[in-house]
Amino acid sequence: MKKIIHNSFFKRFLILLFLLFIYTIICAFSYVNAVSSNIESSVFRLHVIANSDSEEDQNLKYIVRDNILKYINEISKDATSKENVIELANENINTIQEIAQQTIYDNGFNYIVNVKIGNFAFPTKKYGDISLPAGFYDALRIEIGNASGQNWWCVMFPPLCFVDVSSGVVPEESKEVLQENLSYEEYNLLSENQNNSDINFKFKIVEFFQNIGIKLAQS
Repeated sequence: MKKIIHNSFFKRFLILLFLLFIYTIICAFSYVNAVSSNIESSVFRLHVIANSDSEEDQNLKYIVRDNILKYINEISKDATSKENVIELANENINTIQEIAQQTIYDNGFNYIVNVKIGNFAFPTKKYGDISLPAGFYDALRIEIGNASGQNWWCVMFPPLCFVDVSSGVVPEESKEVLQENLSYEEYNLLSENQNNSDINFKFKIVEFFQNIGIKLAQS
């Protein structure tokens, strides 16, 4: 009799444990979905892909990047929203392509450049003291030649492309734009100045689920 009661209690315990696990997963997924959607909808990124990983192609990538950034900075210096920057990028996409293509020719290469605006998968990336979790972000993508080399990323809005990585500091005005578009917790989630174990754990949860989503989408 005692054995039957013990087995029944153990089965109920396992069922409750399983239900608790499922509930935790659902809550975590709901949290990640809400936070990721808000972060992704507040950011517009720039993505430059080199032809290959050769030293020459990687150096060319940075020259193209610098010329594109110089132009983008000129046309978007008064932009006040992500939508505004995307609109400007769309309106000037032919000029952006011409600048990239001419830069390639001027440096002795004949690669064809492909410029597009869309929604793309990104890994977790640090910009100074701000970290963006992995996810799908709207971006301006510059593909050089075969586009099989290492990538370079930055954020066009809020303007983080000119962050001095060596100093590890994002301009306060860029942080203010992020804060205006995100909740208090979402902004803290991105800031590395927050020495908070709870926030760090939540960032890891977001990163974990988003990486799974990216792998499933690419499979």
